[in-house]
Amino acid sequence: MTSPTPPELPALADLLAGLRVVAIPMRVRFRGVTVREAALLRGPSGWAEFAPFLEYGPAESARWLAAAVEAGWGRWPEPRRGVVAVNATVPAVAAADVPGVLARFDGATTAKVKVAERGQRLEDDLDRVAAVRDVMGPGGRIRLDANGGWSVAEATDALGRLAAYRLEYAEQPCAQVSELRELRLALARRGTEVLVAADESIRKAEDPVRVAREEAADLVVVKVAPLGGVSRALDVVAECGLPAVVSSALDTSVGMAAGVALAAALPELPFACGLGTVALLEGDVARVPLLPRAGVLPVGRVAPDEALLARWAAPADRVAWWTQRVRDSWAVLA
Repeated sequence: MTSPTPPELPALADLLAGLRVVAIPMRVRFRGVTVREAALLRGPSGWAEFAPFLEYGPAESARWLAAAVEAGWGRWPEPRRGVVAVNATVPAVAAADVPGVLARFDGATTAKVKVAERGQRLEDDLDRVAAVRDVMGPGGRIRLDANGGWSVAEATDALGRLAAYRLEYAEQPCAQVSELRELRLALARRGTEVLVAADESIRKAEDPVRVAREEAADLVVVKVAPLGGVSRALDVVAECGLPAVVSSALDTSVGMAAGVALAAALPELPFACGLGTVALLEGDVARVPLLPRAGVLPVGRVAPDEALLARWAAPADRVAWWTQRVRDSWAVLA
């Protein structure tokens, strides 16, 4: 399937003309974030989201702006499916809070569980994963996300113990590609049957195909915005030649629609996707949020509601900050 031709970069004034900035509290702390800020842009093709995490500089943020330009001024590839299965997401909460978190994800039969949280112990991870298994039962699928938080030795030990809960895979257990390769070998030597997925080694890498070339992962996790858009993400998956899972970056429903578009366009989709995280926000910009029902999300664009844009509007100083961020990222692309 041929990807659509990327759109030309709009004039900066056109990007800023429809800029709206929102600040939505998180239900629980996630990835260190307690309030999710996002800039929404309106182009001729529809609404787009620009929401790189606050610590990202202009060069990295420019990829996120390229994805927003594709959404608002270009077009997405044609879908191959009308709905996309999604997983529940369990932050690094106490085991007692797990049932309440999972209850927000209607019909999900797969859960991604955060582990290796700074300040927590492996015993906390074991308790959390055990609680997820208790809630989901023997038929539920459990995957872990360590965000590169373990060394090879720590990951080998942790996955050896956590494998008792029948894991689907472990996402980015170590930070470096070389460590992921070493870990796969260590797990094989120990007879620990846990697949290794690469996330940050794909979306934050200058060479996202390296993980496949060096046999450092069994599958790849791809996110639309960090890779520069749906079409670019499709190309990365094709170049890697590995099974893919599409995930989100704590998007509002506007941004989430791009992730769903990518998942819908993949030739094969063997895993549930991490596109249900709108459930982790206290609110949303769409009147009908893009939340899973019966474990799936529909494919299609999302437009924000004016009243909700006003409800979650960021203060003036944050609007100015995001405006400058768009300028800086646009300058990189230009």
